[in-house]
Amino acid sequence: MNHFVLSFVFCIASLATGLCNAELPNAEISAPVNREPERFDAIEGLIQNALSAGEMAGAVVVVASKNEVLYAQAFGDRQVEPAREAMTLDTVFDLASLTKPVATATSIMILVDRGLLKIKEPVKTYLPAFGVNGKEEVTVEQLLRHTSGLIPDNALKDYQSGIDNAWKNICELKLLSKPGEKFAYSDVNFIVLGKLVETLSGLSLDKFATENIFNPLGMKKTMFNPSENLTVNAATTEKRDGVWLKGQVHDPRAALMNGVAGHAGLFSTASDLVIYGQMLLGKGERNKVRILSEGVFEAMRTPQSPKPAIAEKANESLATTPTKSSRALGWDHRSAYSSNRGAQLSDSAFGHGGFTGTVLWIDPVKDRVFIFLSTRLHPDGKGTINPLAGKIADIIGQ
Repeated sequence: MNHFVLSFVFCIASLATGLCNAELPNAEISAPVNREPERFDAIEGLIQNALSAGEMAGAVVVVASKNEVLYAQAFGDRQVEPAREAMTLDTVFDLASLTKPVATATSIMILVDRGLLKIKEPVKTYLPAFGVNGKEEVTVEQLLRHTSGLIPDNALKDYQSGIDNAWKNICELKLLSKPGEKFAYSDVNFIVLGKLVETLSGLSLDKFATENIFNPLGMKKTMFNPSENLTVNAATTEKRDGVWLKGQVHDPRAALMNGVAGHAGLFSTASDLVIYGQMLLGKGERNKVRILSEGVFEAMRTPQSPKPAIAEKANESLATTPTKSSRALGWDHRSAYSSNRGAQLSDSAFGHGGFTGTVLWIDPVKDRVFIFLSTRLHPDGKGTINPLAGKIADIIGQ
């Protein structure tokens, strides 16, 4: 009891200096927030237009700084079939390709921090079976920047005989271009990176990320293969074999890998992604919990273009093709996939999108985390949200 009183007194005394926040550091975003109505009110109109156009069933939009949530609002529904469920701020989303930076690339950089991995090193140094059929010189860095020369996705049948056979099939792949020559967004790159995490740590990717990222930060609703109590609040995507996917990974290759893969499979909430984003604004640290050293964080966020810079044509539903591509380590900077960043974030901003309609951008210069989580695939798989996310990012970045 005395400890509680002392803590309360310290909190009151600290208000003037900003050392004590009204919200618990890892508290759920449980109610709408709008700290700058003159700016953020415009977001609702954009969202409502997209809902009316059928681009998505619903969405959650959150804007945060390093120290607080500035805007948080849920719109529409997280499910309309087979029964309607309203969108809520605590809805659990299939993050799709946000798995790449949040789980896989962050895990890789933790291994770099610990001296277990060098990104300039050929992948075959750590995974000898990979170093055949022209892949001998492919480096870890090239996997992270999507300049390895690997195919975007190998055949789905390559995954249908179990995880061990899936890995053997990846090892047998040949390159489409010379390593480092051009940018071509590839899920295979990150499946290999997930295998690297498993091999060097002795833990599966989901366990390593949970033990070294999510649990230390207090991200209690971020995981692969979400538990039953989280699935109840999950956003629904599409049907597979006649069954609506709710809390089950949408990506078919990740599904065949038991829901745990380097390129897809992670689920999370807006609240947890705020925590993760604030860690990045803190240069690898949040609330005295350090996930990455500052040096490794800076390396991770630094963009680079291939020489010569050539962008592969992106899926129309995801992006438009720019004149060149610039990628950080696991993160997008300016590429065929970054229309969801808009034009008003600073050049230091880095982020990523996911096929299910998820977006996360971090802007260290403007001290902003931008989170957009939507149900663009539900119910018909035809929604488009990247232009919308880009417009919202412009409001945030102005």
